[in-house]
Amino acid sequence: MIKLYNSLTKRVEELQPVNEGKIKMYVCGPTVYNYFHIGNARTFLMFDVIRQYLKQRGYEVTYVQNFTDIDDKLIVKANELGITVKELAEEMIIKYFEDARALRIKDADFHPKATETIDEIIKIIQGLIDKGLAYIGGKDVFFDTEKFKEYGKLSGQNLEKLEVGSRVEVDVNKKNPLDFVLWKGAKPGEPKWESPWGEGRPGWHIECSAMSKKHLGETIDIHGGGEDLAFPHHENEIAQSEGLSGKTFAKYWLHVGFLQIDNKKMSKSEGNSLMVRDLRQKFSPLAIRLFLMSGHYRNPINFSEELLQGAQRSLERINTAYDNLNYAINSATEDELDLIDKETITKADELVEKYFRVMDDDFNTADGLSVLFELVREINIYLQRERNNLLVLNHLRTAFEKINQVFDLLWGKEEQLNTEIERLIEERQQARKAKNFKRADEIRDQLLSMGIILEDTKNGVRWKFVGKE
Repeated sequence: MIKLYNSLTKRVEELQPVNEGKIKMYVCGPTVYNYFHIGNARTFLMFDVIRQYLKQRGYEVTYVQNFTDIDDKLIVKANELGITVKELAEEMIIKYFEDARALRIKDADFHPKATETIDEIIKIIQGLIDKGLAYIGGKDVFFDTEKFKEYGKLSGQNLEKLEVGSRVEVDVNKKNPLDFVLWKGAKPGEPKWESPWGEGRPGWHIECSAMSKKHLGETIDIHGGGEDLAFPHHENEIAQSEGLSGKTFAKYWLHVGFLQIDNKKMSKSEGNSLMVRDLRQKFSPLAIRLFLMSGHYRNPINFSEELLQGAQRSLERINTAYDNLNYAINSATEDELDLIDKETITKADELVEKYFRVMDDDFNTADGLSVLFELVREINIYLQRERNNLLVLNHLRTAFEKINQVFDLLWGKEEQLNTEIERLIEERQQARKAKNFKRADEIRDQLLSMGIILEDTKNGVRWKFVGKE
């Protein structure tokens, strides 16, 4: 039985889907005004891992991750660039998929856009007005938080405490400070759509309720996002969705912890936001993937280049063990099992059981990866024997592939090539330090024959592929 921590109830619960064997999951996606940063990447990756693990456990999962493609940030950025909001959003969505797929984050089943859900948004807003849960203020439409008696149940606070402890947008058209906008009246030069309340555009919170309902129905199993979205975004989603339907919006709420940079909170004010696109120029995407899975999703993690370099070394250890295992299989024979053979098979089975046990406990990837490294150690120990049994090797490979199925850390051809290039560059650097210029030149020529040229920069040696002559 899978157990997960429910942010709504503040306790660990057994996963019991609305419909047996099926999971409907919605995760808040990016606001596409820029590339996504390493903190966003952690959220997107961890929920994809959760999705993949649920599938590994036999569930049929329908997964929705939206794109917010109309927002104040998009409008400002598009004006700065001298392009339309639509042009900016379309470009950034393409870039999102490039970066996400590089980290092996699989596409959701549905990636709806806010601008493609306007009709559904308007219908929900009208429904809230009809039920007395929303009101028109000036050119805008607001949700009346005092009319939804359970407002604050996700954050665990009442209206008075939320109002005191939160930064709320001041608006003379609001009845109460915590009321939030559902529809924004049109301003000059901004994208706009027709509505019963005049031209305008949707507020941020209403988008997700509309897209979730459109693709998954009124009640879903899991709703997730970063820890920073719990209030007010997810609180507001609950209020408007349950206020309209009278039904539970999501049974389980999951939130990913913050990512810090060198023990400091990542923020624009700190000037330390790291874009995945930039990190990919310096580190293997699979090393980034491994690093992001190295902590439990609910716990904060700290980023540093040293930690990412450590992840790169760990990645090489994993892949080397798997490559060596496959190499040994090619020459192994199927002999009678001796005591060590039997013990190794038993250990592999125990590690697979342990993997499922720790992952069943709130998707604990940190402990799950520890199990993978235990298996790597067992593989390395067994391969040191003079005699390797084919049955044992195949058993170890099956165990490895089962444990790695969700982690997905094996190199493809491109990653193998990149790793070999980095190894040769490092060997050349060491040769130059040792004044072994002959060897350094040999490596340079070898790289050149592979279509690789080196560039010496103030930040070290960089390489690029120019093709073979």
